[in-house]
Amino acid sequence: MKQSVPSRIHSLRMQFESYGIQAFIIPGTDPHLSEYVAPHWKTREWASGFTGSAGTVVILKDLAGLWTDSRYFLQAADELQDTGITLFKDGLPDTPSIVSYLGTQLKPGSTVGIDGQTYSVSQVEQFKKELAAYGLTVATNIDPITPAWNNRPAIPATPAFVYPLEYAGISCKEKVTAIRAELIKRGAEGVFLSALDEIAWTLNLRGEDVHCNPVFISHLLITSGEVILFIAPEKLTPEVSAYLATQEVHTCAYEEAATYLSHTRIRTLLINPGKTCYTLYSCINPLCEVLRQDSPVALLKAIRNKQEIAGIHQAMIRDGVAMVKFLIWLEKEVPSGQVTEISAAEKLTALRKEQALYKGNSFDTIAGYKEHGAIVHYSATPQSNATLQPEGFLLLDSGAQYLDGTTDITRTIALGPLTEEEKTDYTLVLKGHIALAMARFPAGTRGAQLDVLARLPLWKQGKNFLHGTGHGVGHFLNVHEGPQSIRMQENPVVLIPGMVTSNEPGIYIEGSHGIRTENLLLTRIAHGNFLEFETLTLCPICTKGIIPQMLSVEEIEWLNNYHHTVFEKLSPLLDKAEREWLKESTKTLY
Repeated sequence: MKQSVPSRIHSLRMQFESYGIQAFIIPGTDPHLSEYVAPHWKTREWASGFTGSAGTVVILKDLAGLWTDSRYFLQAADELQDTGITLFKDGLPDTPSIVSYLGTQLKPGSTVGIDGQTYSVSQVEQFKKELAAYGLTVATNIDPITPAWNNRPAIPATPAFVYPLEYAGISCKEKVTAIRAELIKRGAEGVFLSALDEIAWTLNLRGEDVHCNPVFISHLLITSGEVILFIAPEKLTPEVSAYLATQEVHTCAYEEAATYLSHTRIRTLLINPGKTCYTLYSCINPLCEVLRQDSPVALLKAIRNKQEIAGIHQAMIRDGVAMVKFLIWLEKEVPSGQVTEISAAEKLTALRKEQALYKGNSFDTIAGYKEHGAIVHYSATPQSNATLQPEGFLLLDSGAQYLDGTTDITRTIALGPLTEEEKTDYTLVLKGHIALAMARFPAGTRGAQLDVLARLPLWKQGKNFLHGTGHGVGHFLNVHEGPQSIRMQENPVVLIPGMVTSNEPGIYIEGSHGIRTENLLLTRIAHGNFLEFETLTLCPICTKGIIPQMLSVEEIEWLNNYHHTVFEKLSPLLDKAEREWLKESTKTLY
C-alpha cells in the first residue's frame, strides 16, 4: 500500500491544471457524512494509506499532509511512513489548521478543490469564509479521484431488510408521525435526511452496506403528505417493498434525489447543514426556503423506548457471557505463548457468534498488548501482531451488534506482573470511571459539565487523555451516535432519560502501555428533578491492577456492588467451572 501512495498522489496532481486548482482536500467520509464508509468512498485511505476513521488529506503541487486527532497519532505516524505525506497532529497548540496551512503555502488568487459530495454545507461555507481571508477560493465540483482510481469498488448493492417491531418498539408510521409533529413546531413542511442511521431508524430497516454498521445507502424525504425513500432499486427485496407500502413510503432511485430537490414545491424544507452534503444542498429549488437546523430524528432516535431498553439489557447479558468465557480462555491460554493480538480478537468474535441474535461486531476489535495499547484505535496487522505474555496489560476494546442492541466495552486486563506505574495509572482511570458512573445531576445537564468527573483523578497527577469520555451508542445501529456526548468540548445537547452513552476514560503512555475502562450507561430518573446513570455493561473489571489504598470507601463500594450485579446476572448462564471463575473475579475487594 505504502509503495503505491506516491504514484496515486502524483496521478491526482496531474489533474490539477485541468481543474484549475492548486490544492485538493480529501476527507474520510461519503455523501452521507458518515464516520465509517463503504469501500467505494474510502478515498482518503486510497490516496494516503491511512486507515483510521478520522482524518483529512491535503494535497498541494509539491506537498501533502494528513490531519488526524489524538486517537490516531501513533497509527498515522506508522502508516504514513515513506509515503511523502506529513502528519499534522490535530488539536495540539502548535499544529496549524488546514486553512492556515493552505493560507501560508498558497498564493492569493489560488483555488482549493473539494468534492462537494463529501463535505457538509457547514464545512464548505466555513472553508469559503476562512480561505477568503487569505485570498483563496474554493471549487466544490472537483473529482480527480474517479479517473485516477482504477478498479474502484462499486457502490454497495446489498438489499436492505426489515427490522422487526419486537426489537424496534415503535413502528415506522409512529416515528413519522412524531417527526411531522416536530416539523410543525419548527414551521417546516418537510425534512431531507441523508444520515444513514437516521434513515434506518425512521423506517425500521437495516442493511449491510457499511462494515460493522447495519445501514444502507439512501436519502429520505419526509413532508406533511408523503415519505420518499431514494434508494437503488436492487436494494429493495419483495419483502421490503411490500413493507414500505404498508408504511406508506414511496421509493425513487438513489440518483433522483438531486433532481427531486431541484423541482420541489415544498415551501419550507428543513436540513441539517452538518449532515447534508453541499452538492445536494446546492440542488434545492431556490424558491424553497431552507431551514438550517439539527435533524429532529437525532434526538428522537437517541431516547430509547421501553422495548429498546429491555432489549439492550438482554443483549448485555449475552455479551457479558461471551466476555466471561473469553476472559477464562485468555487466562488459561496466554502462558502457552500461542495467543496473539489477532488470535485473541478472533476468539472473542467466535464466542460472540455463539450468542443468540448476534449479527456481527459493532467495530473491529482493538486488542493492544503493552505499548500497542497506547495506540488508541490500534489495529493489529500480521506485521505488528504481538504474542501475549504472562506480564503487562492487554487493552481490549470490542463490541457486538445484536438484533436487540449494540454493545461497546473496553477492559484492560493484567496478564501477569505489572509495574507500579501501570498499577497507578490503572487505578486512576478506574477512579475516573467510577466517579462518572456514580454521578447524580439535575435535568438539563450537558455532557461537558460531567466530563471533569472522569478526568479529575488524572488531572491531580498531571495526566490527561485527549479523546472524549463518552459517546452515544445506537440500537442495532452505529456504535458511535449523537447527538449527546461527554467530552471537554462544549455540546449544547443535554442528557435525557433513555439515552445510552459510553463511559471510557483512559491513559496512554507511548512505548509502554495503554489503559481504558469502558461501560455503557443509561440515563434515568434518580429522584425529583435529578438524573443518574445505570451501568448497562455486565463484565468483571480486572482487579489485579488496582491499588486498593488509592480507592475511597465509596469507590470500593461501587465496584463491589457492580461485581455483585455482574455475578447475579451472568452466573445462571454459565457452567459450574465458569461460575467459580466469575465468583472469584467478582469477589468483594475489601
